[in-house]
Amino acid sequence: MRQPEPFGRASEGDGMELINIDRVLSAARRQWKWVAICGVIGLLLAVAYVATAVPQYTASSNLLIDAGGGTRLLNELSSASTSIEDETAILSQVEILRSRKISSAVVDRLDLTNNPVFMTPEQSVFGRLRSLLRQTFDVSAWLGSDDPPPAADSRKRSAVEALLRNVGISRVGLSSVLSIQYTSPDRDLSAKIADAFAEAYLTDQLDAKYEATRRASGWLQDRIEELRQQSLRSDQAVQTFRAENNLIAAGGQLVSDQQLEALNNQLITAQNEVNAAKARYDRTKALIDSGDTNAVVTDSLGSQLVTSIRTKYLDALRRENDISSRLGPLHQQAVRLRAEMDEYRRQMFSELTRLADTYQGEYEVAQAREASLRESVAKATGVSSNANNLQVQLRELEREADTYRNLYQTFLQRYQEAIQQQSFPVTTARVITNAQPPLKPSQPRKLLVLALGAFLGCAGGAGIGAAREFRDRFFRTADQVSENLGLECLGLITRVPNQRTQKRSPAELEAMEAQRLIRRSSSVSRYVLDHPLSSFAETLRSVKIAADLTIEEPRGKIIGVVSVLPGEGKSTVSANLASLLALQGARTLLIDCDLRNPGLTRAVAAHAKNGLVEAILQERPVADVVYTDPDTGLAVIPAVLKQRIPHTSELLTSNSMTALLNEASRHYDYILLDLPPINPVVDVRAMAHRVDGFVFVVEWGNTARRVVRSALNANPRIAERCLGVVLNKVDSEKMKFYREFGSTEYYNARYASYYTDAAS
Repeated sequence: MRQPEPFGRASEGDGMELINIDRVLSAARRQWKWVAICGVIGLLLAVAYVATAVPQYTASSNLLIDAGGGTRLLNELSSASTSIEDETAILSQVEILRSRKISSAVVDRLDLTNNPVFMTPEQSVFGRLRSLLRQTFDVSAWLGSDDPPPAADSRKRSAVEALLRNVGISRVGLSSVLSIQYTSPDRDLSAKIADAFAEAYLTDQLDAKYEATRRASGWLQDRIEELRQQSLRSDQAVQTFRAENNLIAAGGQLVSDQQLEALNNQLITAQNEVNAAKARYDRTKALIDSGDTNAVVTDSLGSQLVTSIRTKYLDALRRENDISSRLGPLHQQAVRLRAEMDEYRRQMFSELTRLADTYQGEYEVAQAREASLRESVAKATGVSSNANNLQVQLRELEREADTYRNLYQTFLQRYQEAIQQQSFPVTTARVITNAQPPLKPSQPRKLLVLALGAFLGCAGGAGIGAAREFRDRFFRTADQVSENLGLECLGLITRVPNQRTQKRSPAELEAMEAQRLIRRSSSVSRYVLDHPLSSFAETLRSVKIAADLTIEEPRGKIIGVVSVLPGEGKSTVSANLASLLALQGARTLLIDCDLRNPGLTRAVAAHAKNGLVEAILQERPVADVVYTDPDTGLAVIPAVLKQRIPHTSELLTSNSMTALLNEASRHYDYILLDLPPINPVVDVRAMAHRVDGFVFVVEWGNTARRVVRSALNANPRIAERCLGVVLNKVDSEKMKFYREFGSTEYYNARYASYYTDAAS
C-alpha cells in the first residue's frame, strides 16, 4: 500500500513561479462576465454623470514671482546667513496664495457673499446627492454648537471655503511663474476671481512689506537710541579711565612714555660724559705718575698754560742743546738754561696735578649725574610699565567705544533708508497674464470621464472576480487535489442527466423480488452501461486500475466508496463502478453499508425485503440476501431498513459482518462497499481496518477543500488506504474555464474525443 504525502502540502516543484500566467488567464476567463458587467455599469454611470453634470469653466491668471523676496534692508537685518533656495521661495508664495487671508480679501473685493451665482451655484444630480450625504453624515452638525457664529461671519466663512475648494495654484514648469486657476459654472466670474486673487496677492505683498518696513523702522529707532546711550557711556568710560589712571596723552603718545624717552637720552649722554671725564683723568694721572717730560711734551692735554710752559721748555731745551754743542755743557748760559728747564718741568707737573684734580671732580660730577639719571629712568620705567598694563584695559574700552560708535552710525544710516522705503513700498511680483473668460468648459471632460468610468468599472469587476477566486474554497481541478490532499485524482465525472425509469406494477415488483433481481429507479445508476465509451466510464476504469495496482490481496478486493458529506454522489459512483466491473466479467458484489441513509438501495433495489441487516442479525448466508442484475450479473446486497437502527457502527464491526465479508471474498473478485459519509457518522472509521482501499468521492465546486483535508487528517487510516479521489458532478461548461494550458484537464479535454464517445 503506497504512503500518501502529507495533506495540504503542494507537490515538490510547485509554487516556484512568482506568478502563474496560465492560472491568471484561466481566472480571467472564469470571471470575465463580472468584469464586463461592472465595466458596463461604470460606463453607464459615467454617461449619466456627463449628461447631468453642470459645465465648469476654468480661468487662469499668471504671476511672475521674484524668488529673492524682501527688500535689501530686511535682508540685511535678517540674522540668517544662508540664502533661500528658489524652490522653497516659490512654494512659499504658493502657500500664501492658498491662504485664507488672500481668499478673504478676494471675497471682500468682489463682494462674493452677496453674489447669488457664487453662493448658490447650480449643482448636478450627483452634486446634490453628494451634498446630501455630506450633510447627513456631518457629525459636527449633529452635535451642534452652543454659540453659533453670526450669519454674516458664517456666509463669509462659506464663501472663503468655496474659494479654497475651487482655486488651484501651480508652478509653470521650473520657472518663477505661478498660474492661478479658478473653476466655477460662470465663465465671467471665474475670470474675475482669478484676477482678484492676483490683485489681492500683490496688495498683500505691498502691505506686508510696508508693515515689515514700519516695524523695522520702529525697531531701528529704539535700537538707535539705545546705541547712542551706549556709545556715550563707552566714551565717558574711556575718559574717566584715563583721568583716574593718569593716562594723559600728548601728540598721540602718553606723557610718561615721552618722559621715559627723554630720560633715556639724557642717561646715554651722561654715560658718555662719565667715560670722557674718566679717560681725561686717567691719562693725566698716568702722566703725573710717570714723571716723563717727553710724554708731557709729546701729548697735548689741551691746556693753554701747559702748552705755554711746554713751549718755553722746548725753547730752553733747544738753546741749551745749541750752547752745549758750541760752548760746552758747563757754560754758564747752558747751566742757567738747564735750571730754567727744571723750573719749567716743575711748573708743568704742578699744572698737571691741578688739571688731574679738576678732571677728577668732573669725573665724580658726571658719575653723580649718571646715577641720578639712572634712578629717574628706573622710576619712569616703572610708571611706563604700569601705564602699559592699564593701556590694555584702555584699549578694550576704546574698542568697545568704537564698536558702539560704528553701530550707531550704521543703524542711523539704515533708519534713514527705512524711512525712505516706508514712503515708497515696491513689490517684485507682477501680473504677466490677465484672466480671460474661457470659451469652452473645462469640466466635465467627457471622454476622460467615460474612459475612467469604464476603467473603474472593469477594475471593480476585476476586484470582485479576484475576491471570488480567493474565496473559491472548492475543488475544481485535479492539480488542486494533489496540492491540497497529496492524493491522486483518479478522474472527473461530469454531471449527467438523470431520468426516472418507468414505474413497475406491484405484480412486476413481486416477480422481481421472487427472482431476486435489482431494479434501477433512475438512468444515472446505469449510466456506465448505457455509455461505455464516455469519460464517465473512463474515470471508473481509472479507479479499477488504481485498485488493481495498489491492492495486492489474493482474495477478493474490498473497496470502500466514501465521501465527506452526504449528497456528493458516492452511491451513484458505487453503482456505476460495480456495473463496470461486472460488465468486464469480474465477479462483483455491491453492498449498501449506509444503514442510516441507504441511497444505493433506493436507486437499485427499492423493492427488496431482505438485505444486509438481516444477514448480520440473523447470520444468514450471502446467497440469501443477494440481488442480481440481469444485464451484467452484478450481485447487490441492499440495506432494507424496517426500523431505525441506532448503533449502525456496531453492526458493521460485528463478527457477523466480518464473516459476511470473508465469505464474499471467497466468491467474488471485487466487493464494493457503499459506505456512509465520514463527517456525520463514525461507521467508516469503525470498519476502516476491514477495507483494502477507499475511493474518495468529492463533489466538484461544492465541497470545501478545508473540510476534506480536515477529514483525512482526522482519519489517518482511511487516508493511508485511499486509492485516490474522484471529482463528481463536474459542470462541463464551467470546467472549460478551469483548464490551464498544459494541465491534465487541458489535454484530457483536448484529446478525449479521440477515444471516448463525444456525444456522451
